[in-house]
Amino acid sequence: MTDAALFKAPVFNLQPPDPRLANWLKGYPPSLFSERLYQSIELIERYSIDLAIDLIGRLDVIDQLGQWRSARKLCQALSFQPRFSSALGWLLERLIETGCIEARTDHNTRSYRLRHPPWRPELARLRAFGLDIDCGNAPTLDLLDQAASLYQPVARGEQTGEQGLFGAQTISLWLNYFHNDNLTYTVNNWVGAALAADRLTTRPKLRILELGAGAGSAGEILLRCFDERGLLPRIERYLITEPNAFFRRRGQRELLKRYRDLPLEWGALDINLLWDTQGVARGEFDLVYGVNVLHVAKELLFSLSQARDALAADGWLVIGECVRPYVNQPIYAELIFQILDSFTDVNTDPEIRPNPGFLTADQWRRAFTRAGFECAEVTPDVDRIREVYSHFFTGAICGQRAARNDVR
Repeated sequence: MTDAALFKAPVFNLQPPDPRLANWLKGYPPSLFSERLYQSIELIERYSIDLAIDLIGRLDVIDQLGQWRSARKLCQALSFQPRFSSALGWLLERLIETGCIEARTDHNTRSYRLRHPPWRPELARLRAFGLDIDCGNAPTLDLLDQAASLYQPVARGEQTGEQGLFGAQTISLWLNYFHNDNLTYTVNNWVGAALAADRLTTRPKLRILELGAGAGSAGEILLRCFDERGLLPRIERYLITEPNAFFRRRGQRELLKRYRDLPLEWGALDINLLWDTQGVARGEFDLVYGVNVLHVAKELLFSLSQARDALAADGWLVIGECVRPYVNQPIYAELIFQILDSFTDVNTDPEIRPNPGFLTADQWRRAFTRAGFECAEVTPDVDRIREVYSHFFTGAICGQRAARNDVR
């Protein structure tokens, strides 16, 4: 077999989902966990692998992998910024799945070596395939491409990820990505909303605090889910917080179009600072809610404890999160976020957050328990699901503040 044949890109074939998935997910709307969703996830996962191959080539990393090198040593050899080592390490971990790179860990240092050249990326073909599956995949593919275009200037210190991803020209990319027409994103909103509604069904009144609301897509689904279960009349207060003024105004405008009669309020809350100095009184809320917010908390246990203190007795913290199926498993969305300091510059913990980014179900359960929550739970049953489908990234985590006051 010739080298060209040996390293040809594998054919992208879509396989039907395991029938057991439908049974584990039967409590959600049938249209949510559809074959179209699974196909979209598989396509975007493969797209991120080909993007990683392309980036490794553009960054001239391949020539440095004739011997074992860590991401930090590679950054030194290529005169990259030291903080870029996290993003570079992610790219290398992504390429391990192709078989072209091998890895080893010695004394907590992860090193990499080239086994054979990677295949030639097929980005245009994969993009067309993804849009055939669902035209709603365009925002994710667009944002992946935008992030990929920034890796070289970020590596060289010419630009930060924040500058390249949050300028005026990229706002539309984020609005399209964090939108409920984007099936691979909105699934997080639905899973979190369903769990919140389940936990609050018996409460006679509802006072809600939402964290990091963005442009309002999570709140939109939460209120839709509450409406379906007859819970809207019980809402006495709903404080929607978002530190970014543009997104906050956008979310306010959109939600007020649909829910003018609800007691909705808006504010800015930094989850990394004391909440009671920012207008969130202790013991005030029955639900603290957020989707894809708390995994970027600078100090996770601090922010979880602040959420616990904001809850009334027996109140619930419910979060929708992108959940990592297995420790250190790459997830396509991380290609976007790895170049953001807000994603990587966090305090780690060997038990609950050994690395920046998304957490596993076990890590979330341990974090909630250590922060003083009872009844910590992750739904759906991602521990069983991952055994038959390793790219299931959606989960909702909940924990309850105990009725007694001496939780700590």
